[in-house]
Amino acid sequence: MTSVLEKPGKKLNKFEKFKAVKDGLAVKDELDHFASIGWEAMEKDDRDHRLKWLGVFFRPVTPGKFMLRLRMPSGVITSQQMQVLAEIVQRYGDDGSADITTRQNLQLRGVRLEDIPDIFMRMKAVDLTSMQSGMDNVRNLTASPVSGIDADELLDVRELVKQVQGMITDNGEGNPEFTNLPRKFNIAIEGGRDNSVHAEINDIAFVPAYRDGELGFNVVVGGFFSAKRCAAAIPMNAWVQPNQQVVSLCRAILEVFRDNGSRANRQRSRLMWLIDEWGLDKFRAEVAAKLDYPLLEAAPEDEVDWDKRDHIGVHPQKQLGYKYVGMNIPVGRLMAQDMFDLARMAEVYGAGELRLTVEQNVIIPHVPEANVNALLQEPLLTKFSIDPAPLTRSLVSCTGAQFCNFALVETKQRALAIAQELEAELELPQPIRMHWTGCPNSCGQPQVADIGLLGTKTRKDGKTVEAVDIYTGGKVGKDAHLGERVMQAIPCDDLKSVLQDLMMEKFGAKVKA
Repeated sequence: MTSVLEKPGKKLNKFEKFKAVKDGLAVKDELDHFASIGWEAMEKDDRDHRLKWLGVFFRPVTPGKFMLRLRMPSGVITSQQMQVLAEIVQRYGDDGSADITTRQNLQLRGVRLEDIPDIFMRMKAVDLTSMQSGMDNVRNLTASPVSGIDADELLDVRELVKQVQGMITDNGEGNPEFTNLPRKFNIAIEGGRDNSVHAEINDIAFVPAYRDGELGFNVVVGGFFSAKRCAAAIPMNAWVQPNQQVVSLCRAILEVFRDNGSRANRQRSRLMWLIDEWGLDKFRAEVAAKLDYPLLEAAPEDEVDWDKRDHIGVHPQKQLGYKYVGMNIPVGRLMAQDMFDLARMAEVYGAGELRLTVEQNVIIPHVPEANVNALLQEPLLTKFSIDPAPLTRSLVSCTGAQFCNFALVETKQRALAIAQELEAELELPQPIRMHWTGCPNSCGQPQVADIGLLGTKTRKDGKTVEAVDIYTGGKVGKDAHLGERVMQAIPCDDLKSVLQDLMMEKFGAKVKA
């Protein structure tokens, strides 16, 4: 391939300049050296940026305590893998924890750089990787959390997701073909009817559709959130078969984006900006030219015709005599003991497997009906309920200011506290999906929520205080669309009463007697 960085006359932003000096993947061979000299002695670009290519994130708000982001295609993790991650978190005591992300993934907190070589060795032994999980790489690939066990699904996409990740990361070893994209990139493959992956917010999403009686995927492209712009994915007018065509189309789109995407302004470097610049017809033609099969036009309709499910509770599987049990993990935070307990429960009551959801929850699948009652008696279910209150049930939050230097407000603890206070004071006839994000990067996806809260700052009584912009109207599932900002800079101290009024006005909430 010809690197964009080799083309004369290209104006480059500061990130492209340090990438031109050394590819992020190069630090893979320097981990032992970094561990021996310590984080304070590292070259700044290696420490602050290039380590992210390996999933290792320096956090200025917790210096010396790194975040480690895994890759878990389709959100599937075994008991053995969870056990290993629990042991890693446990060694850091109160500093150690794990967060379930909105991409069906886990991020470990409190990790020390000197431990990274040993941690990577232990992860490799159980087939876990964190390769290419940060910076200008493809992030964790998402799919329905009940792929393969949902009686109503159209396609079990787990193997396809693995194949796409394998292509991008060279099966977890690191693939320099795709370590230098212009910006981060999201891919989702949906096999069900309820758009569980939020297809509309991915750079590429595959959605089940029948074309001339054959089941495959329609393709949408360009969805993203950023500080300057949020855009829903648009139809590519393409349909592919549910086989290697999915993998090759992902490769073709990534190559077109890699070689032609803007590298001047980081705020205008996501895929949608290239589609805007070229027009959809040119973009489609450039992608089609890289394929060894004709790119067919999209099917007239897709098969997403259900409202979105959250998979919390006890549900029958398509495998006769088995259930899956979905637990609500408030704002996605797990401690080491929680992880040990989940690993044990999946082993004892299920088949040694867990599933993570984009709502930051956990599913134990493959539970024989005879085991369900015993599972429901586990003490952990008093913390991680299968029948949570209506606000806690649908609560999503990014990391927030506790660990993230980009966050302008604390999110997780505040989100849960406000939700629980409102549940105590209001009669709520339906769940209300509240999403919190600490900054305009929108990791918490407030634009897809019934009520979204985006962190900012404002002035109150002559002082700068934490505040939020409020979004409403996001819709998921069929006919998904993004919400809009309806209020700006509401001080967090005033937020509960504002949310109470909003829930009464728009969602039928009533004050409890």
